[in-house]
Amino acid sequence: MLNFLPSKIIGAIAGFLLFVNVVFWVSTLFVFSIPKILLPWPPLLRIINNILHWIGENWIACNSGWMRLTQKTQWDVQGLEGLNYNGWYLVVSNHQSWVDILVMQHLLNRRIPLLKFFIKRELIKVPFMGFAWWALDYPFLYRHSSEYLQKHPEQKGKDYEATRKACEKFGIIPTSVMNFLEGTRFTKSKHEKQKSEYQYLLRPKSGGLALALNVLGKKFNSLLDITIVYPDGIPGFGDFLCGRVKRITVRMRTLEIPKELLQGNYEEDPAFRDAMHKWVQNLWREKDKQIQALMEKAQ
Repeated sequence: MLNFLPSKIIGAIAGFLLFVNVVFWVSTLFVFSIPKILLPWPPLLRIINNILHWIGENWIACNSGWMRLTQKTQWDVQGLEGLNYNGWYLVVSNHQSWVDILVMQHLLNRRIPLLKFFIKRELIKVPFMGFAWWALDYPFLYRHSSEYLQKHPEQKGKDYEATRKACEKFGIIPTSVMNFLEGTRFTKSKHEKQKSEYQYLLRPKSGGLALALNVLGKKFNSLLDITIVYPDGIPGFGDFLCGRVKRITVRMRTLEIPKELLQGNYEEDPAFRDAMHKWVQNLWREKDKQIQALMEKAQ
């Protein structure tokens, strides 16, 4: 570990290693994605996807490598026991920072199948990363606002269709579908604007979760519920690179998904939609209390 160096130098080293890691593994993904583009034959796609997932796991392992080298973070983690690398997982978590993604990838890599995050469609234009997310079959969503849909009704339903197609791809090989139910990172201003009833969380959105269950409900072994806490304050990505994140607390629990929620029409069945809302809201109430307890313990 490089604890003896000034934080800005640590950040420069971490940023350089992160950049090199991205360039190397995305270039490797590109090479193995060419057959996927030119020869979309299902048996061949299965083999290629396994190779691409292997590349993705090695990419994450290298991220963990530079994190161990440059970071002096104290980790307090519970709940990793009993996870199944060959199972299907629906994963939910609170969302506070871009650091959340590195945290989950670092802890879960090769313990469960490669995490697939729901990503805003505009991010496909991000250099290198946009292609990598496409090659690894990350689901890209439109996420149009209700105001936008009122002005452009022809776009209605595209979110639903994009999510459905993405989830159908996940049925080929074991996959972990990750959904930040809040839909955006937590900030005090968003919390106040939303008038959220939770102390540490924004209001959860259950539509994407319901659709994933509708398409792949029979395959999901369980729900992996993750709670991430930064006892010393929510960090920016630059703070993490510079080694300023002293402590990270993570709690995971595996929950059985109620059978009545595994199949249902969220868009057209009010009773099913209400049941899904209540289940998610209860999950969020428990998470909010857990975060409060962890924060108090860390003081």
